[in-house]
Amino acid sequence: MSIHATARIHDSAIVEEGAEIGPDVEVGAFSVIGSKVKLSAGVRVKSHNVITGQTEIGEKTEVFPFCSIGDIPQDLKFSGEDTRLIIGARNTIREHVTMNPGTAHGGGETVIGDDCLFMAGVHVAHDCRIGSRVIVVNQSGIAGHAVIGDDVIIGGVSGVHQWVRIGKGAIIGGVTKVAKDVIPYGMVDADAGELRGLNLVGLRRKGVDRAEITALRAAYKVLGDGDGSFQERAARLMEETDSAYVKEVVEFILTDSDRHFLTPR
Repeated sequence: MSIHATARIHDSAIVEEGAEIGPDVEVGAFSVIGSKVKLSAGVRVKSHNVITGQTEIGEKTEVFPFCSIGDIPQDLKFSGEDTRLIIGARNTIREHVTMNPGTAHGGGETVIGDDCLFMAGVHVAHDCRIGSRVIVVNQSGIAGHAVIGDDVIIGGVSGVHQWVRIGKGAIIGGVTKVAKDVIPYGMVDADAGELRGLNLVGLRRKGVDRAEITALRAAYKVLGDGDGSFQERAARLMEETDSAYVKEVVEFILTDSDRHFLTPR
């Protein structure tokens, strides 16, 4: 066991032999830190948390009470293999969040980027890959093998189906089922999950140039209405556009996926 001299461990907390506790880490009352856990500098684990498995948590991430981080996947195919959960820096993990490690058949890792906010009751399943600056609102679930790009917002009480990809900068409305891939910067709403437009507010907040936003809006119309299949329309856009943002959307569409797409209406 390695506990840095500047770490603060509450007397009632349990830190198992083998854990690595970095400088200025704080572990609150009645929390349990497993033997294969690594907490980087400045991590705050508040009271009544369980962090177990082969779990790494990046610098200055804060874990609020009653979370279960790194326990075995909720997958009947899991048979005890040694897999990992890697959480980046400066994340905020609120109350009652659950995050599971990967599985052998899914690549062995669940990976979360930096500067994300997971609100109360969120679940992140096995083998997910979540980018940076992602916000997942209360009581939403992300099923196994999902891939969530940077700067995505997922509204409360929403469900992301296994294997779904959500592209960079997309926004998912509350109480929404997402069972198909979502293009970068897309805006999804309605109970059954419909692509209702682009995340224009998010693009403007990010300071994206007006010409790029105009190009994205034009591309969205082309993707929604024209000759050929959705992928064929996307391929034509790749040949015709000079916009870096449109190319990003098209490359996402043309990448191999196990799911169909939510398409513009």
